[in-house]
Amino acid sequence: MASSDPAVSNGSKDEKDVGLPSYSPASTQVEGAQRSDNWATRNGLNLDSFRKRDYGTGIVELDRSMKPRHLHMIAIGGSIGAGFFVGSGSALATGGPATLLIDFVIIGVMMFNVVYALGELAVMYPVSGGFYTYATRFIDPSWGFAMGWNYVLQWAVVVPLELTVCSISIAYWNAEINPAVWITVFYVFIIIVNIFGTLGYAEEEFWASLLKLSATVVFMFIALVCVCGGGPEGGWYDNYYGARLWYDPGAFRHGFRGFCAVFVTAAFSFSGTELVGLAAAEADNPAKSLPGAIKQVFWRITLFYILGLTFVGLLIPSNDPHLLNATSSNDVAASPFVLVGQYAGLNGFNHFMNFIILISVVSIGVSGVYGGSRTLTALAQQGYAPKIFSYVDRGGRPTFSVGLLLAFGLLAYINLAAAGPTVFNWLLALSGLAALFTWGSICLSHIRFRRAWAYHGHTLDEIPFKAVGGVYGSWLGLILVVLVLIAQFYVAICPPEGGFNDVAGFFQSYLALPVVLLFWVVGYLWKRTGWLRTHQIDVDTGRREVDWEEINEFRTQLAAQPAWLRIAKLVF
Repeated sequence: MASSDPAVSNGSKDEKDVGLPSYSPASTQVEGAQRSDNWATRNGLNLDSFRKRDYGTGIVELDRSMKPRHLHMIAIGGSIGAGFFVGSGSALATGGPATLLIDFVIIGVMMFNVVYALGELAVMYPVSGGFYTYATRFIDPSWGFAMGWNYVLQWAVVVPLELTVCSISIAYWNAEINPAVWITVFYVFIIIVNIFGTLGYAEEEFWASLLKLSATVVFMFIALVCVCGGGPEGGWYDNYYGARLWYDPGAFRHGFRGFCAVFVTAAFSFSGTELVGLAAAEADNPAKSLPGAIKQVFWRITLFYILGLTFVGLLIPSNDPHLLNATSSNDVAASPFVLVGQYAGLNGFNHFMNFIILISVVSIGVSGVYGGSRTLTALAQQGYAPKIFSYVDRGGRPTFSVGLLLAFGLLAYINLAAAGPTVFNWLLALSGLAALFTWGSICLSHIRFRRAWAYHGHTLDEIPFKAVGGVYGSWLGLILVVLVLIAQFYVAICPPEGGFNDVAGFFQSYLALPVVLLFWVVGYLWKRTGWLRTHQIDVDTGRREVDWEEINEFRTQLAAQPAWLRIAKLVF
């Protein structure tokens, strides 16, 4: 049994025998995959790498080749994609600059607490498919089944969506070439990245995130100059611009309906933030590398999302024709980041930002295959999916799980047919709110974990990495998730344009809820397990060992520092 400091409460045998996943003690067995000594096999570059590998014991059967730099960059820039660069334009047109800022701040507060709750759980239980297994272990195995399949379906739909946006990004430069050509090119690229397994995903995300973050910083410097009137002569921003757009056309659009409608765009923009917790299972030392990565989320929320979108609201009018006439929410020509360069008269900057959007979209496509395949593998390991998806090859890849997610990428070609956009909108509706259920489950899992932790006689000092807001932060995150779901339900009935939605319009906005409930019912009928009582929750089995000597030394040093420095180190 994995030890903690100063003591471990064992609990009773009957408290653990509730059909939970079989977490194996880390200290008594060799846990995790046994890596090949052959470099080509280990990196998936020969046919031998596709053979089934020796799993070792326990349920952590994937590689642990991810480095701290990978986790840090995945946390700070991994999920920045089309939702931020392009979707912010449709959100601006729907709600106005004030709504855009307020809604993103609210979702940012929610995500801050979600990610810290996830960090606390992932340091103690860094298992493959973390979110699903936490719901199974701390809430209800049936709900865990629903969350696992909901998360797989969310990413399965995102992969073809991102491939389609790739072709739209290229069309900004050349609309003559058939989109199928570019869908194929980027589809092959995603396949190549996945051949390299965990390390392929980690390296691709590291460099793509570095590029995205650098471009965002460049944009903010240019935006600041433009707001102050330092733009090129003859452009929009060659005199002081200030906050004029908050007065004309105004700070808000479409009233309360517009305010509620922007929530779903903001939530979609933050989708993927939780991937850092999933990646923790494939890091060499999650207890050491994950806390620092989790803290990077604060910078992404405040510096990139909030500050970046503040500049967007100051420079692009919410009634701009490019925003109002966009062919879809993924129309790159309606990206406010592209429009700023175009309106400023900065020749080439709009093309540079479109290139960054292209990189971002490809990055999210790669993340979709990674997140979906790892969760599907975890489901198969616990008997919640066909056993074939538990197959992990010698290159450390969950081969059949990756193959299924890549197969969903072929749905991108449906968009080329006459009825394609209609079909695609329904597919997109499946994932529109899916992330909110995942985030709510993470918060509830943390709340239930803390309650069971105290029930079994443990203290907070035995937790290596604690969420900044504690249980209160998770309650705040959960309440915000519920409020956003209520707001979206209202918008599904009363769209921002006015009037009332028809049945098709309602389900295109709220299809995720009945899908999740269907998964929950199927999980219950299959496993016949319900809500776990506090005494049934096992908090001891399978905890990862940590270096308590190092942790206690750090805590002693921190306690001796000034209060302001202690607070700063909690967040930074």
